Amino acid sequence: MSTQRKAQGAWRFYQVMAFVTGVMLLLLVAEMVLVYLVGVGPDVEAAIGWIPFVHGWIYVVYVASVFNLWSVMRWGLGRMVALVAAGVVPVLSFVMEHRARSWFATDVAARFGGEAAAARRA
Repeated sequence: MSTQRKAQGAWRFYQVMAFVTGVMLLLLVAEMVLVYLVGVGPDVEAAIGWIPFVHGWIYVVYVASVFNLWSVMRWGLGRMVALVAAGVVPVLSFVMEHRARSWFATDVAARFGGEAAAARRA
């Protein structure tokens, strides 16, 4: 598999996980508000009790996607830390995905030149 294909695959994996992690983090915030601030009953707590567990495992997969993208793109440690932290702060994963898109596009164009531009158009 070519390096460009690995980079594009790593990007797609990260992109999906950034979205899923962001949505799950928003669900987690809603769950915490309902349980700790609103004080919903035990029936509702039992119904939404799966959210923290699922979010935790999705975050683990998200961190793996960040590490994969970071290692394929050979970015600096600061970018990896910023992307990992984005999965902890509500809404930040959406913002950082947008920023990482420009990093990715710039780096792919620099490393693969016209080959990458042709692949994006296809």
